[in-house]
Amino acid sequence: MKNKQPEKHFQRVQACFAAYIRDPFNNPQPADVEQKRMAAYRELFFNNIESFLSSNFPVIRTLLSDQQWLALAQDFFARHACTTPYFSEIAEEFIDYLQNERNNTEDFPFLVELAHYEWVEMKLSIAQEALPTNRTAKTETIADLTVRLSPLAWPLAYQYPVHKISPQFMPLTPPEQPTFLLVYRDAHDDVHFIEINALIFQLLQAIENNAGQTAISYINRIAETLLPANPESLVTHGLPVFEQLLAKAVIIPA
Repeated sequence: MKNKQPEKHFQRVQACFAAYIRDPFNNPQPADVEQKRMAAYRELFFNNIESFLSSNFPVIRTLLSDQQWLALAQDFFARHACTTPYFSEIAEEFIDYLQNERNNTEDFPFLVELAHYEWVEMKLSIAQEALPTNRTAKTETIADLTVRLSPLAWPLAYQYPVHKISPQFMPLTPPEQPTFLLVYRDAHDDVHFIEINALIFQLLQAIENNAGQTAISYINRIAETLLPANPESLVTHGLPVFEQLLAKAVIIPA
């Protein structure tokens, strides 16, 4: 019982210290720490977070003025309670903040999607999964090959053409057609982005959701849905697509 009061006092001091570090504009400075020291702590913590965000979201950084960027980083630093101690996961925390906590009507309408697109490259580059060392097909024909999606390949769909956004191109309304992208890491650990059409996106989703079937079965399923009147045409064009995806290790033998 004797230790309860000192513990509570320490917790109050710690909470006051952390609150000021996060948001010195809306929280009082700890009474027993000089202002110069608190400013140094504050600068050290905030600069680390800001630098990490800037390096992981370079396109967003170029779209914003220094004042806008610092205000965004400050709002994230003050508002969001990160649940991870790892710097490599702060980018994902930033996306969570944009999706669930950020509330600024002046933000670009594509901000969340662009942040996700920029995060994907970093996430895939450090992913622990690896391609199997033996990716040789155990059948003579692509059509009969059972396949699955590589754990290092992500088919993505966005409302905005996020891969084209730059200071010279900032669309304020989404186009009529969504943007479909394939992001994958190859055997040399290089990350690639490819724009794909809706058909290939649906094909990759079908493989992702129902792994271990033959190539021809996936093509037939898509053909029944999209081209019931002429499924043969999809088979004709679909098998070469499978061959290309296998060559890139986007899909691999199951």
